[in-house]
Amino acid sequence: MNLYLNSKSASLGLIVGCVLFGLGGIIVSTVSLGAYAVAFWRLIIASVIFYTIVKYFNKSLPTNKKAKFYAALSGFFLAYDLALWHESIYAVGPGISTLLNSLQIFWLSFIGCVLYNEKQGALGILSLILATLGVALIAYPELNSNTNAIWGFIAGIGSGGCLAISMLFVKKSQEVQRISVFSLMFILSISGAISLLPVSIIIDSLNFFPKNFKEIGLVFIYGAIMQCVAWGLIAYCVPLLSLSLTGLLLLSEPVAALLIDAFLLGKFITKFQWLGAAITMFAIYLGSIKNKKQRLKGRKNG
Repeated sequence: MNLYLNSKSASLGLIVGCVLFGLGGIIVSTVSLGAYAVAFWRLIIASVIFYTIVKYFNKSLPTNKKAKFYAALSGFFLAYDLALWHESIYAVGPGISTLLNSLQIFWLSFIGCVLYNEKQGALGILSLILATLGVALIAYPELNSNTNAIWGFIAGIGSGGCLAISMLFVKKSQEVQRISVFSLMFILSISGAISLLPVSIIIDSLNFFPKNFKEIGLVFIYGAIMQCVAWGLIAYCVPLLSLSLTGLLLLSEPVAALLIDAFLLGKFITKFQWLGAAITMFAIYLGSIKNKKQRLKGRKNG
């Protein structure tokens, strides 16, 4: 009975974490800050919060130089994942941009194939074909009606690539030295913020600071809730769930973002785009199950 309750609570927690990520798109599309500036403030706010937690709970920072270097690199790519995702939000809306960002699962497959010699089975090839079809169905109406669509799709898919590389360096840092989640997130957040600061000042010089107290509050919520709470919920809940259920529930993030885009922000989404979104999410689900099974097999063999 306890196992059932734990699984049920973890499922709910994972959904809440993913929906919070989706809601972050509303904040980004609402505030007047530039894409790089929003990413900077999100990470600097999160770094202060994580540093406070590290100090309060007396968590140690990594001592190995290579582990710190990999963690900092992970933060660099996380920063540009966020910045490109924001660019995509401005161009095509939170729903489509979040769906494109979720394609990071295929970037991970590519990295695994090139760096770790992981072979692509029939399921992996099928998921890639379905994802390509789904994105094509989403892109076609958008390209006909939105002059920013090309950049939105490039930025959205590129953000997924940066996220995949960030995850790769998290893996490498943990292979060198085991780091607590809070310490790791502090290093990721502060290194990402530092790398974004000069770029955001140059590119978003006119839209670097929040314009009023409302925007200050929204940016703080974005950094505290979306970067800290949502990440924490997902990191805590994923190990408590089965592989298939985890892959399915993670799709609540792009689903929530797409529904928010359509029904709260008033973006018109065609029937072809809804069909493309459904096909893409199914492809992402298949890809997530394939990747998790590979990791589980690797652990057993190790």
